[in-house]
Amino acid sequence: MASVALSASLISSSTCRLKSAAAVLSFKHRNGSVKCKAVGESSRTSLEEPTVFKGVYGTWTLDQSDVREVILYRSGLVTAASAFVIAASSEAFLQNESLLKEIIHQNLDLLCAIGAGGLGLSLLLIHIYVTEIKRTLQALWALGVIGSFATYTTLARPAGENLIQYVIDNPTAVWFVGPLFAALTGLVFKEGLCYGKLEAGVLTFIIPAVLLGHLTGLMDNGVKLALLGTWMTLFVIFAGRKFTQPVKDDVGDKSVFMFNALPEDEKKALIEKLEQQDLY
Repeated sequence: MASVALSASLISSSTCRLKSAAAVLSFKHRNGSVKCKAVGESSRTSLEEPTVFKGVYGTWTLDQSDVREVILYRSGLVTAASAFVIAASSEAFLQNESLLKEIIHQNLDLLCAIGAGGLGLSLLLIHIYVTEIKRTLQALWALGVIGSFATYTTLARPAGENLIQYVIDNPTAVWFVGPLFAALTGLVFKEGLCYGKLEAGVLTFIIPAVLLGHLTGLMDNGVKLALLGTWMTLFVIFAGRKFTQPVKDDVGDKSVFMFNALPEDEKKALIEKLEQQDLY
């Protein structure tokens, strides 16, 4: 009898292991019996559940569209930083006899267009709670693009110069290209204010300082080059560090954007509901 019982126990144990080969087994001894429990599937289910965040107007989760927008937003910043840094650095810091400078010099206007496009993409996807501020930054970008294009086609190209060289030789052209960099200043100001990024805070002051110094002629070339070098360095650091942040940071409080998208009557109803919840 003991032998039969032992064989039955072994067969039962083997059957349990076969059924849960891909699962984690947990054993509990209760009332003299051994129970087998497969927990693998429940673990996978819990891992796939999205994280729920608590916002001002309710809970929210990240979806694939949020992740895609954040990646594109950050990619736009990297594109803008790369293009602007290459263009500006080649004119300011590379030697005139350099082959690399000659290659870049022949493509400066293309680099400017790529940089402006990257910045425009980021301003399209940036998450700012106050819609009017976002629209203002986008309007400044559009003015800067129009002004830059007009300066290139009507002034720089007829003079046989690229856009950057024309702005260097004619400081008043800052009035036409300046709005583009005003939009960039607004973007880095937002990043510095929201996330406490030092490089973004410094850029908020350096970008207008360089442009105004060149426009007014009150800044000598040595100071301008030093500030320009600092600008380019911090811009690269700023764009690169964006990819070290959690995705949710650039999404912000999604419940606010969801609330702003509601009709006025639904907004009032939601506010009343939240106020009643607070009372209890």
